[in-house]
Amino acid sequence: MKFTLNQKAITAVVINAIIVGFSPIFVKQSLIFADPLDSLAHRFTFSFLAASLFAFPGWAHLKAMRKEIFTVIPLALLNPSLFFTLQAFGLLHASSAVAGIVQATVPVFTMILAALFLKENASMGQRLFTLLSVSGVILVFAVPGVGSSSTSLLGVTLILLSALSLAGYTTLARKLTRIMRPKDLTYMMILFGFVVFNIIALCKHGYTGTVGSYFTPLQEPAFIMDMVFLGVLSFLLTSFLSNYALSILEASKVSVFAGLSTVVTIAGGVLLLNEQLGWYHWAGAAMIAAGVTGVNLSSKKLPAVKTQESVKA
Repeated sequence: MKFTLNQKAITAVVINAIIVGFSPIFVKQSLIFADPLDSLAHRFTFSFLAASLFAFPGWAHLKAMRKEIFTVIPLALLNPSLFFTLQAFGLLHASSAVAGIVQATVPVFTMILAALFLKENASMGQRLFTLLSVSGVILVFAVPGVGSSSTSLLGVTLILLSALSLAGYTTLARKLTRIMRPKDLTYMMILFGFVVFNIIALCKHGYTGTVGSYFTPLQEPAFIMDMVFLGVLSFLLTSFLSNYALSILEASKVSVFAGLSTVVTIAGGVLLLNEQLGWYHWAGAAMIAAGVTGVNLSSKKLPAVKTQESVKA
C-alpha cells in the first residue's frame, strides 16, 4: 500500500505525539537524580551524540549550513531552549499529568500565531473542535480549581509558558521547513541545545565549585535510561518527525496533536507514577481526544506545497 504525502505526515505526527506524551514522565523521573539544568545538559549531550552518529549531514554540508545559523537561532531559542527549560522547572511544581493537560493549549496558541504570521485560516469545523479540546482543559481546572498555593500556580504558569513557546516554534518551523531540509534543521537545533545547555550547566557548577557533581547522575542506570529516551527519542526523533510533518501540513493541524500527547501523558502518569486523577481529568482528556479527531476529520483540503521530501529529507 502506497501512502500519500499527507498520510506520511499524519503518521509522523501521531508517532511524535505519542513519544512527546511520555516525555513529562521521564523528565519527572530524571529530576530525582539531577536539577533541571543538569538534566537538560545531559539530555542534549545524548541527543547530539546520537544525531552525530545517525544523522550527521557531513562536513561539507555542515559548512554550507553556517550561513543559515542566524535563521535557525530564533527557532532554537523557542525550542529547545525556552520550551524545555520552562517545562523542566514547571515539572518541579506540577505533576506530569497536569503538565500534559496544560500542554493541550498548544493548538490554540498555534492557531492564533499561524493566522497572524502564516495566514493559515482554520475552517469553522477546526475552530469548533479546537474549542472542544480547550474546553476539556478548562474542565480540568474549573471543577477543583488550579489550587491556591503559589507552588501549584507557579508550576502551571511555567508549563503554560512552555506551551506558548512550543506554539511559536511550530509556527516558525512551518516557515523554515520550506527552505531547509528537516534533517538539517533538526541537527542545527540539537547542536544549539547541546552547546547552550552544557555551557550554562558547567558555568553554574564552576561558579559553585561543584563540577564533579555534574557527572554524578550518570552513575545511575535509571537516569541514563531517562536520558536515552529524552535525548534520542523525545528530541532527536520527534524533532525530525515534527519538522517533516510541518514541511507538508499546516502548523495549526500539526499542533492539534498535542491533545493526543495529553491523553498519553495522563495515562502514563497514572499507570507509571501512580498519580491520582479525578473524573474531571478523564472527562477533559476525552474532550481533548475528540477535539483532535474532529479537527482532522473537518480539515480543509490543502493546496499543493513544495515539500522537503523532494530534497531527500
